Amino acid sequence: MVNFFTFLILFSLLLLKPIKAQEGKAVIQQQQLWCVAKNNAEDSALQQALDWACGAGGANCGSIQNGGPCYDPNDLIDMASYAFNDYCLKHGMTDETCNFSNTAALTALDPSHGKCKYASSTFSAANSTTPSTAGIIPGSEDLNSGTRFSTIQVRILAFLNLLLAVVTFCL
Repeated sequence: MVNFFTFLILFSLLLLKPIKAQEGKAVIQQQQLWCVAKNNAEDSALQQALDWACGAGGANCGSIQNGGPCYDPNDLIDMASYAFNDYCLKHGMTDETCNFSNTAALTALDPSHGKCKYASSTFSAANSTTPSTAGIIPGSEDLNSGTRFSTIQVRILAFLNLLLAVVTFCL
């Protein structure tokens, strides 16, 4: 009986040898991210951060200028969000770059509305970000070279474990 158990264990280990993930197939989930102004930020701090983003920060603020599709002088949060998001697309969509003196945060909710369209970045589960309108952020990594088990291998292992439990119970 010991030989039978040894055989089952060795057989299941051979069947469950990991296989390489297929080339070109995504292994990680991705979602879009935007950097937006916090709705509880003080107006004075928000205005100061907006001025910096559009000035020294180098954000493209043409869309929030008079006549632009995102211009709304009555909505400081929306205009700041547009500038913050543009800055982060150029400098990396991270918690550090999307801070603006604690007046901004990352979100997965698209802030676009009407004719005002926000560009987004794609965030992977491994904290690597590849902006769709900017360069790759330092520190991003390729996770597609890992190993995975096939569905059949997992089912065979489950069956063998069940068979082992039944045999053990019957003894």
